[in-house]
Amino acid sequence: MNKRLNDIRHLALDMDGTIYRGGTLFASTLPFLALMGKLGIGHTFLTNNSSKSSKDYLAGLSKIGIAVTPDQLYTSTQATIEHLREQMPAVRRLFVLGTGSMCRELEGAGFVLTADSVTDAPDAVLVGFDTELTYPRLCRAAYWISQGKPFVATHPDRVCPTDQPTVLVDCGAICAALEQAAGHGPDVVLGKPDPCMLRGILSRHALAPKELAMVGDRLYTDMAMAHRAGALGVLVLTGETTAAQGAKHTPAPDLVVSGLAELGERLSLAKQKKGSK
Repeated sequence: MNKRLNDIRHLALDMDGTIYRGGTLFASTLPFLALMGKLGIGHTFLTNNSSKSSKDYLAGLSKIGIAVTPDQLYTSTQATIEHLREQMPAVRRLFVLGTGSMCRELEGAGFVLTADSVTDAPDAVLVGFDTELTYPRLCRAAYWISQGKPFVATHPDRVCPTDQPTVLVDCGAICAALEQAAGHGPDVVLGKPDPCMLRGILSRHALAPKELAMVGDRLYTDMAMAHRAGALGVLVLTGETTAAQGAKHTPAPDLVVSGLAELGERLSLAKQKKGSK
């Protein structure tokens, strides 16, 4: 494993469950990022959570003390916009189940958002992590899907990690409800584990897959994407997944750590051993 860690030049860091949980920044996060800077290892924050726009994420990270530039952030909404532009260019009008923040980002990218009306037909239905979801809009989305409109989801996550005593129903669970009501699931699911979420980072930083580590707390998104992209998959146990679940999963994560502090120690040790040779 030291050899593989030696090769790492950049980290794709999941956010909720990895660098913070709910609204609470992990104590290890800022020291970890400082250590990565000393080791010469870059990073990009990567999130499936489409409830906030890129602008809101940048502001939120800055507010909790994390200095980040726009090119250090990549979200499932950005991946969805790129997919629609490149693979579905005829789609310009969207009926969206998403927050106001997400909707403003879509409008800023040139898409027209249709109203909750049978007379305002969209080109496609787009579903994100809608924390402002209402029953009438859920019904309207099911109607358009049943009428054959393309059904696009920003990401597959079923729940969102939280430090509060509740379950945050995420995009994948909303899509499951729509599938039961309308008769079929999404035609396209963006975000992790789609390896396209990592290909942009590889291209942006001129990296080979072996030089990139995907660090996250979920087996079915973070680790699955790392495996599909040929990157190092590092599972942290600070979010959704337990050690027992990680041990049973196939394929197994390349590395399992208790959190960012342990990963920092492992990377630091690997670099030290390389330097001593």
